Amino acid sequence: MAQDQVPMIIMTGVTAASEVEEMMAGALVASTLDMVAKALAAGNVGPIIISTNSTDLIARLRDWPVVIEKDPADAKFHFGFRLREIINQYRLPKVIYMGGGSGILLTVEQLREIAQETLKADSLLITNNFYSTDFCAFTPASHINEIHPPPYDNDLGWRMGQKNGLPNVSLPRSAASQLDIDTPVDLMVLTFQPELGENLQTYLNSLKLDTSHLQRSMKFFVNRSSEIVLAGRISSATLAYMEQEAACRVRVFSEERGMRASGRQDRGEVRSLLGYYYEKVGPRRFFSTLGEMAQAVFFDDRVLWVHFGVWPSPADRFNSDLLRPDRIENEFVRTFTEAAMESPIPVVMGGHSLVSGDMFVIVESAWRLSGVDIPRWVNHTFWGDPNQLKPERRLG
Repeated sequence: MAQDQVPMIIMTGVTAASEVEEMMAGALVASTLDMVAKALAAGNVGPIIISTNSTDLIARLRDWPVVIEKDPADAKFHFGFRLREIINQYRLPKVIYMGGGSGILLTVEQLREIAQETLKADSLLITNNFYSTDFCAFTPASHINEIHPPPYDNDLGWRMGQKNGLPNVSLPRSAASQLDIDTPVDLMVLTFQPELGENLQTYLNSLKLDTSHLQRSMKFFVNRSSEIVLAGRISSATLAYMEQEAACRVRVFSEERGMRASGRQDRGEVRSLLGYYYEKVGPRRFFSTLGEMAQAVFFDDRVLWVHFGVWPSPADRFNSDLLRPDRIENEFVRTFTEAAMESPIPVVMGGHSLVSGDMFVIVESAWRLSGVDIPRWVNHTFWGDPNQLKPERRLG
């Protein structure tokens, strides 16, 4: 193992129990191929170990200089145990972990810098999000043996860094660090991203996703007389970005951040103020009320669902995001989706990534596609005389 390289483990698990899950699996395969290409180009990343159950991905990587670790088919998959097993099997001194749909907007240079910082350190944890991790780098890799491995990667950073753990450095919040392919709405948002890897770009072009409700919503971000609603697991970093980069007003309902990583979802402890209102007035009045508050809604609706003890199948969750109520089996989710579609304003629905990494791409794309160039009223810069305030301008 080269001393001037950091090993990378990419874990890409897919399911194909339904048509929409097959669609998401194809996106994860494409994004993994693009990540491998970036890692190879970085120069200081390697060996690259792919942990996957995807026969398609394995076949497409057959002639690539990577190590394939096919996930056992006869055992229930546990993320943390599998990661620990691979680290110990290959006796990795340092490691970069990537989820199959994470880091897709990282540049080769950014990936190279992450590897370089990891190479220089004896004890370090680099996370894209300490409290909900999609990718990270850490040294020594053997620290994985000092923690109870989490079942999902969301909790990896927290467990590696808590108590007497590794010192953490979190990457600046941006589309590159925060966007993760998790639901169909993430794919919709990525169709507006001008710079994607070749494999993912080709795959998205083949899907021909209906993004009309997203397009109708985007125009409000560049209009100072507009207001949008953000609801769900919204961080202060996302809100700060919105206040600086969006021209519109933003009404925020932030609830239950870290509900999975903290175990509150599994313990049935999730509570949502919006959920209590939904229960009181019903689905159609609920969305009608939101329509009185804003011109568009971006809704991480998983919080509200879990409030009611509802965690539908992946197919139902994804078909809700795609606004396909006729394909949803769960009655609660189907009724919820139908009411959202009947709302007087566009409602964009998805998981946590919608109100995290997706928002960076959505706002950037709204400015670029609108061609609007208006003074910035939230973020000001002083030039010379402090009594003379000049607003920054968005150049599209």
